[in-house]
Amino acid sequence: MSFEATGEGVDIGAFWRTLGERPIGATVVTTDSAEGPMGFLGLSAAHVTANPPTMLVSIDKKTSALAGVLDKEHFAVNFLPEGCAELAGMFGGKGEKVFEEGKWDTLASGAPVYKDALGVFDCKLEKVIEHGNTSIILGTVVGVRAAGEGAPLTFFRGKFLSD
Repeated sequence: MSFEATGEGVDIGAFWRTLGERPIGATVVTTDSAEGPMGFLGLSAAHVTANPPTMLVSIDKKTSALAGVLDKEHFAVNFLPEGCAELAGMFGGKGEKVFEEGKWDTLASGAPVYKDALGVFDCKLEKVIEHGNTSIILGTVVGVRAAGEGAPLTFFRGKFLSD
């Protein structure tokens, strides 16, 4: 269903529906905390610059993992491969056993990284920018890992595309 909204008519629903027209690779952002590893579905993850290598992630201020990122001052951005829609869904909600033993390890910062990720950026927290109900997290990349093969899990129009 197509639609158009302009001026004062651009409400949150119209914003999200339009944003959903952009297919993106599914990412999970992880950190650790006093309570153990935690993370969230980070569909806004993006690079900022290559010199110095820097990543950006937006996180709702109500997301519990934000406290871990701020406390430990590190996070990892994990690009999920196809076949991981269930895992991604767990990070988008209240999934149990998200950090299954044997599926995760760490790089330089100590943040959990998914062993089967297509790519991982391990980051040291550099800056937090507050905007509306969101914290924009900037991190300097301190470690990377790339699989070199495989297809991404893609999110489009509010759902993960079939594997």
